[in-house]
Amino acid sequence: MSAKSTSMNPVITTIFTADPSAHVWEDGKVYIYASHDMDPARGCDLMDRYHVFSSDDMVNWVDEGEILRSDDVSWGRPEGGFMWAPDCAYKNGTYYFYYPHPSGSAWNDTWKMGVATSRSPASGFTDQGYIPGLGGFAMIDPCVLVDDDGRAYMYYGGGSKCAGGELNEDMMSIDGEMREMEGLEDFHEAAWVFKREGLYYLTYADNLENHNRMRYATSSHPLGPWTYRGIFLEPTGCSTTHGSVAEYKGKWYLFYHNQAISEQGNLRSVCIDELYFNEDGTIRTVVQTLEGVRPVGPAPAPDPNRKIYANENSGVPLRQADSFCRFDRVDGANGGRAAIHVRYATAERLAKLHLTVNGEDHSLLNAPSTGGSWEFTGLASITVRLQPGENNTIRLTGGNGDIRVESIAVSPFMDGN
Repeated sequence: MSAKSTSMNPVITTIFTADPSAHVWEDGKVYIYASHDMDPARGCDLMDRYHVFSSDDMVNWVDEGEILRSDDVSWGRPEGGFMWAPDCAYKNGTYYFYYPHPSGSAWNDTWKMGVATSRSPASGFTDQGYIPGLGGFAMIDPCVLVDDDGRAYMYYGGGSKCAGGELNEDMMSIDGEMREMEGLEDFHEAAWVFKREGLYYLTYADNLENHNRMRYATSSHPLGPWTYRGIFLEPTGCSTTHGSVAEYKGKWYLFYHNQAISEQGNLRSVCIDELYFNEDGTIRTVVQTLEGVRPVGPAPAPDPNRKIYANENSGVPLRQADSFCRFDRVDGANGGRAAIHVRYATAERLAKLHLTVNGEDHSLLNAPSTGGSWEFTGLASITVRLQPGENNTIRLTGGNGDIRVESIAVSPFMDGN
């Protein structure tokens, strides 16, 4: 992985991601739990296959791989899809992944708050069912705050209603009842709560037609009442807005999404910019940048376990749907997660590659322009699961623009997951 001077925006480009929930865990890394806009999209109904991304410098991001899909949810909507904006919380050695998902075909009337758990922040999650009593019409976008005293609070909302309540110690049931959050002005969806210097902040998307903004309110108590403070993120060019706020290594950041790569509102991409506070605790309007953020640590060292597989036909463009390059005998080490980095060249504004691993469809990978058909500076990266040993086959199919593949690099995760 080469050193970068800034993260650039969007920061995640290989697949379409939205609704980023950012957290800093005890291992010292920052993690993004994002929804995944499946490509090609028909609409938000096809969102599925949650991925997690991590970094220890805010610039170089690692796709930790898929942690949950609708096929893993036994109680969920028979048709699948509808895996919308998630969140994650940590308490007593367990990571709790919260996600909205309908339980029936009548999707907007049957929302529930699913919970999956793991002992690791980005792998090994198993679905545990849903939180009793939560959900119903348009109630989506879970957010969980674990306060300094260990008490945890759940927030969610949609259709202009925001509710909050305290979670029990099991982190999977509500202590008492949820109550409406009072004092919010023009609430639409996308509730996010964080704490700074003893003050609680609730951020959310408003109802501006086709171009939501982000507003916020503050309170001295995690469940309000709230005092409305104003707008701090103007429209991003996307028809939806959803974000989170986190502090990392002394700096505050806003994680949000736009549609800069696809130019389509249902194929979105995560962005990051710095967040600044005034002396009185109010939030300054966030400046949306192309450069993104600067590093807050050293660039990651090269992976000594990475193996590079050259494409003997790298000069042949993949133009047609039946044109492909295949890499056989790819080493998956002990099996499990492995990062795949595709080195490519394209003069297209946005070419795409169809990835298949051992016969399993991994949808489309984005390949933004490198500036020329022979400039092999592009890198599309995604984490998949490989079989143990050299029994793996990786196939890249064209048909979405003129693109040439020079090589792939494969880096197995060494944690056995």
